[in-house]
Amino acid sequence: MPSTASEISERIIQAVMAQKLAPGARLGEQPLAMLFDCSRTVVREALTRLAARGIVTVSARRGWYVIEPSEDEAREAFAARRVIETGLIRSLTTVHKSALKKLRAHVAREKAALSGTDVGARSFLLGDFHVCLAECLGNSLLADTLRDYTARTTLIAMLYQSPNNAEASCEDHVQIVAALERGDFAAAEALMHQHIAAVHDALRLPVQTDPLAQLRDALAPVDGSAAQVLRTRTPPRRPARADAPASGDGPDEPSTYLGALL
Repeated sequence: MPSTASEISERIIQAVMAQKLAPGARLGEQPLAMLFDCSRTVVREALTRLAARGIVTVSARRGWYVIEPSEDEAREAFAARRVIETGLIRSLTTVHKSALKKLRAHVAREKAALSGTDVGARSFLLGDFHVCLAECLGNSLLADTLRDYTARTTLIAMLYQSPNNAEASCEDHVQIVAALERGDFAAAEALMHQHIAAVHDALRLPVQTDPLAQLRDALAPVDGSAAQVLRTRTPPRRPARADAPASGDGPDEPSTYLGALL
C-alpha cells in the first residue's frame, strides 16, 4: 500500500532522532518514491512539510537534504527548548496517575535500550522522552513543537560531536519523573533546566566574542612598516615646463596634493 506524505515525513523525523540520517544527508525524490511505493508528488509534499518544520531544506544544486544547523541556530534551538520545557512544567498544578504510569514505562524502555545494542533505538527514546512528557502533561501542540526541536537538537549534537552520556540523560529523566510523582514541580523544573543545559554545554561550539575577528585578522596589514611607507610616500614630480611657475609661485600640483592624503 502506498505511503502518505504524513507517514513519510514521520519516518524521516524518526530516522533523524535515531541518528540514522546525518546533517546534510541527501533525500532524493525518486529513491524515496521507490522506497515508499508512492509518487514523487507525494514525496515532494512530505519534504515540503519537513522544510516548513525546519528539518530539511532544498537547493537548486543539491536538491533536498537534511539541514546542517549553524552555531547560532544551535544555541537558539537549545534556548527555545529550555523555555518551552521548563515553562510547561512550571504551569503544572497536578499530574494524573495515567500520565505518570506512561512516563515510568517510557523510562523503563530507555533503560532497556541502554543495555541493548540498538544505538538508534536508544537515541530515539532519549529524545522522545521530551515529546512524551508534553503529551502526558496534556499539551499536544507543544508535543508537536518539541518533536521538531528535539529532531533539530539531535542533528546539532551529531554535527558538533556532542559526547553526551546516554546513561546520564536517562538518569536525568528518572529524576524528573520522580519529582513529578512527588508533586515537587519546582524541583522537576530545575532538573529539566539542568538537563537541557548539560546537553547544550557538551556541544563543541566555538566561542566567538567578536563577529568581525576573522575578517579583521584577514585584512590586517601584512607588514606594518610597508604600510607606513605607502601612507607617507609622495609621488615624484613631473619635470617642470619652461613656462611653468617656479616652486612656491603657484598652487601645488594635483599629484602632490593627493600624495599628502594617502
